[in-house]
Amino acid sequence: MQKSVGLKEFRTDVEKYAGQVRRGGSMLVMKRAKPLFRIVPVEEEGWETLVDFTQFRKNGIPLEELVSRLRAMA
Repeated sequence: MQKSVGLKEFRTDVEKYAGQVRRGGSMLVMKRAKPLFRIVPVEEEGWETLVDFTQFRKNGIPLEELVSRLRAMA
């Protein structure tokens, strides 16, 4: 049976729930007794690296800089 959690509780304890998902758990997040979204573990199979930003800089590229560069290209 899938666990359900209220949105407010989820936001308050997001690290706790992230740990549960990392260990293979899943949950349905509810808002006012209605399903809002489901959280499930990522299946490692099927994922591929499109860009490894650590190849450009040791610690990667800050998101703001990446967005700025992408906007400049548009």
